[in-house]
Amino acid sequence: MPFWRRDDNPLPKTDRGSGSFDNYKFDLIPNNKDVKIRLAGSDPYQQELETIASAGEDEITTAMSRRSSQQEGVDAPIEVRLFTGRRVSGVVGTVPRGLESIVDEALSRLENRGDKARIPVAVVKTKNGYRVDLLMGRTR
Repeated sequence: MPFWRRDDNPLPKTDRGSGSFDNYKFDLIPNNKDVKIRLAGSDPYQQELETIASAGEDEITTAMSRRSSQQEGVDAPIEVRLFTGRRVSGVVGTVPRGLESIVDEALSRLENRGDKARIPVAVVKTKNGYRVDLLMGRTR
């Protein structure tokens, strides 16, 4: 197998998440209000996601903070927890590899403008289970 086709990602193809730098301007601001990032690694958290989805909450947001310099130094994945208005969930997935800077910049942008550093979220049911979409376009 050629080295450029080597697949180092241990997650199944259906749980690798998605997102693209093509959906962002030069300063990592989303191009439009419909830009999303789908979290990776949500398969182990299906029970938690089903509970959140069935609760029927109007507004679900992330409950996370920017990466510390220590986390940045070891290239640790960003684990995402959800805030449902009354409680904070356990981990429900991670930001896909390579897209951490986009999420970090969005959290920074929200903090700088005086808003809560919470990214709106949609929990969606797919044929492969529940998935979490970060609604990045709403952080513009």
